[in-house]
Amino acid sequence: MTQRQKYSIVTKFKDFELRNYNSCVLAQVTMTSDYSSATSGAFRHLFNYISKGNEVSKSIAMTAPVIASTDKGSSSQDWTISFVMPAGSTLNDLPLPLDSKVAMKERASENCVALGFKGRASESLALKMEAKLREAAVREGLTLSNQVRICRFDPPFKPGFMQYNEIVIPVTQ
Repeated sequence: MTQRQKYSIVTKFKDFELRNYNSCVLAQVTMTSDYSSATSGAFRHLFNYISKGNEVSKSIAMTAPVIASTDKGSSSQDWTISFVMPAGSTLNDLPLPLDSKVAMKERASENCVALGFKGRASESLALKMEAKLREAAVREGLTLSNQVRICRFDPPFKPGFMQYNEIVIPVTQ
């Protein structure tokens, strides 16, 4: 079974969860494009990295989710697509990517709100779910960042109606 990003539930609300995500290391590619083009274009670079496209030709286990993030406060169409490295990894443990488009980043532990949904994670569906999550979080008195993460847990060949995804947004207070 594919390892999932580690977190603990802080509070379960009616419509979403407040979670504390463990610190982790990400392999990521940033592209200026529409959501669909960015996710498909970046995926190839990231998959090549974990499939021995690194300085020591070491295969790295695939994890879930694949994260597409953007800053809604920005006017650009910059999307950062990330693979979460296996739990417990550090930058020093992981080989450097051979592809200059792939960057490695440590993400500190953080609190985020999360809302799960079924269906193919199109940009239009993700926008709808993001609006629902932001509205629910405001009702609970939470302040959220401008960043939004579309987290996909299933391979693209799985039928869309069976795919599980989440919208994850960092909490600012």
